[in-house]
Amino acid sequence: MSNTPDLVIANGTVVNSFGRQHAHIVVRNGRIDRLLDASEPAPAAARTVDATGRLVIPGGVDGHCHVAQVTGRFRTLDDYRTTSTAALWGGTTTIIDFGIPRDAQETPLAAVLHKKELAQDSRCDVALHGSVVSWDETVPWQLEQLAAEGVRSVKMYTTNRGTTMADGDTILKVMREMVRLDGLTYIHAEHDPIIADCTQQHADDGRIGIGHLHRTRPELAEEISVKETLAMAEYTTAPVYFVHQSTPGAVDLVTEARSRGQEAFSETCPHYLTLDDSVYGSTFPEWYACCPPMRSAETVAALKDRLATGAIHTIASDHSCYDLSQKRERTDDIRFMPHGLPGVETRMPVTFTAMMGRSGDAGTRRVEDFVEVFSAGPARINAVPGKGTIAAGYDADLVVFDPAEERTVDGGALHMGTDFSPFDGRTLTGWPAVVISAGRVVVDADGFHDPGPVGRFVARNGFIEHRGALSPQPSPAGPSILAAR
Repeated sequence: MSNTPDLVIANGTVVNSFGRQHAHIVVRNGRIDRLLDASEPAPAAARTVDATGRLVIPGGVDGHCHVAQVTGRFRTLDDYRTTSTAALWGGTTTIIDFGIPRDAQETPLAAVLHKKELAQDSRCDVALHGSVVSWDETVPWQLEQLAAEGVRSVKMYTTNRGTTMADGDTILKVMREMVRLDGLTYIHAEHDPIIADCTQQHADDGRIGIGHLHRTRPELAEEISVKETLAMAEYTTAPVYFVHQSTPGAVDLVTEARSRGQEAFSETCPHYLTLDDSVYGSTFPEWYACCPPMRSAETVAALKDRLATGAIHTIASDHSCYDLSQKRERTDDIRFMPHGLPGVETRMPVTFTAMMGRSGDAGTRRVEDFVEVFSAGPARINAVPGKGTIAAGYDADLVVFDPAEERTVDGGALHMGTDFSPFDGRTLTGWPAVVISAGRVVVDADGFHDPGPVGRFVARNGFIEHRGALSPQPSPAGPSILAAR
């Protein structure tokens, strides 16, 4: 048997969330075999990627994607082949999708098993969240079956009455079950009575088109829902994760809960860090139809401040692949529009630009912070084994990139299966040059090398179980990130 490594990434600056080093990365059988100091010669390998002058970071983990999602009469236009390909183009090597019941007849367990079957066509690794809309006596057993499948989180919506909304009794009961099963509760937090009333008032006044979206879902609705949900999580002792937080007030509520010892986490999305509500007065406001909507420029700036202080734990795309024909069907009435934006491919450069600015200054520890929210944090919080860190024994999911590289987004030239991007025409910094998934080079200067349907379903660990399995990595600049967060 040959002792030659399958792959060596030579002479790169390896950046983890806890520090960096100049090293060669040796890969065998899809995993990182070892790191060698770059002062030593790079070993011979079946293939060598020269990363001189570039950063090498862990492959991205996108904890919030919607693939082939059915909501009401709308279905996103993608499939796992399309979305996983776009993810790899964007430096993301693991996506976490949702098994959300498509209608009242589909059970939470059936929804996840359906997605797991579809995911067999994925080009990158896939994990799943479950979802509960309404409680019945079978739900505890179904959640047990999901945990046995390696699905250790459940998403619930506090809004969207009549479709995906779970009432307070359901949320509290599911939280209690997730504690029993060592799982994580995901929450889309918007206060439904406030949103329903505000939307109806706007409809009564004839201000219900897409240009008014941001006025129908006020910041207060998000923050009140976060506050109520945190109270239920405190009561049940459930770890809770808030998706797509769009206001500093919502993040602050999570920060305060954590200071009291609660296990609570804040996620935001690239669009909430870079776009403000002026987009609803633009030529194409339908490009920005999502919930929560974009906020004021002042709110965006304050949200970025929270990111800079480490109060935001992950940045996810909330990828939803509708096209403009679907978006434009009912721009006259936001109640009948599909909401959600394509973003799995652009998550890396939009996040990097938001955190680092256009200079791409790799000389600060901000790059480590970028790795934390892009890869390490999502992997750790979601208990995804083998991901988010460049170290011996971890999966060889790696991204080589030049932090100073700038490109201008052309929505039509991306690979997400739609015809627009909310970032179209924007110049962004920090794009992947080489992407390696499970030890395979899938993106390089020659383009995309389709590995076929090789993506694996990743069974996740329990929330507390995973924490116990992690060994903190010492940072050359101070205490470990694991201890700090």
